[in-house]
Amino acid sequence: MGWAAMTARPPALRLPAALVSAARRDGAEDWLDQLPALAARVAGDWGLTLGPPFEPGGQAAWVAPARRRDGADLVVKLGRRHPEAEHEAAGLRAWGGDGAVHLHADAEHGDTLALLLERCRPGDPLSGQPEEEQDEVVAGLLRRLWRPPPDGHGFPTLAAMCATWAAESEAELPWAPDPLDPGLVRDGLALFRELPGTADRHVLLCTDLHAGNVLDAGADGRAPWLVIDPKPHVGDPTYDALQHMLNCPGRLDADPRALVDRLAGLLGLDADRLARWLFARCVQEAPHWPTLAPVARRLAAAGL
Repeated sequence: MGWAAMTARPPALRLPAALVSAARRDGAEDWLDQLPALAARVAGDWGLTLGPPFEPGGQAAWVAPARRRDGADLVVKLGRRHPEAEHEAAGLRAWGGDGAVHLHADAEHGDTLALLLERCRPGDPLSGQPEEEQDEVVAGLLRRLWRPPPDGHGFPTLAAMCATWAAESEAELPWAPDPLDPGLVRDGLALFRELPGTADRHVLLCTDLHAGNVLDAGADGRAPWLVIDPKPHVGDPTYDALQHMLNCPGRLDADPRALVDRLAGLLGLDADRLARWLFARCVQEAPHWPTLAPVARRLAAAGL
């Protein structure tokens, strides 16, 4: 749709089905009701003309193209407030466009976090490329993103996140569709809690970097690929390889250790440590991601 068909104050804000479904599931219908007025307010504050949202979109944010008065082609993200989203703006500021999209502005409006972001063109996700190419791009981006956090930062720690997730999994694992041996559960969750504290360095992490969160930005010549939607924490860089690996189910199922060795090589990481992290994460995720239970068993049987 061309910009002439867009309006800064849409009379009826289009809501992607995935966003509506997630908000209803979480009892956040009131948040959906507030979005039209909030979109109009943000458009006015930042001098924007808004386009229809990207489809299919995500489950926790309304995201749409925006044209600023000075002609800049940008993206507006209106995200429902939740712990994982709290530090996205701070992370993008810390990276300053080096490997991730630029943050142009941000604001807090009650239960909504508003971001004004660089637009990637053509914007196609890396997930459309062959997985071996994905490996190389993800590894290159992670190497750029890993850096000491800025002085006085307020980013949460990987250790705290892992402790919380381990506690949640302990309550869920007995009812998992493919229950794991209690000894395997004990070992995996203990490792998930322990690994953050044994890292030899702590850096700013993305924590959710997979091919769906990497967009093609090559059309403007600034960078071939850029990261979106980070969930910044501070901790062990080895952890950051996991989400991409979990999103390569064919290779993960066929030979998890081979996938570990490939990513460790591309990232300059200790392969044995990455294997331990993968085992622990597979155990932790098993209640709601049952296909990871056999991967955990295979890694354990191989002695990690």
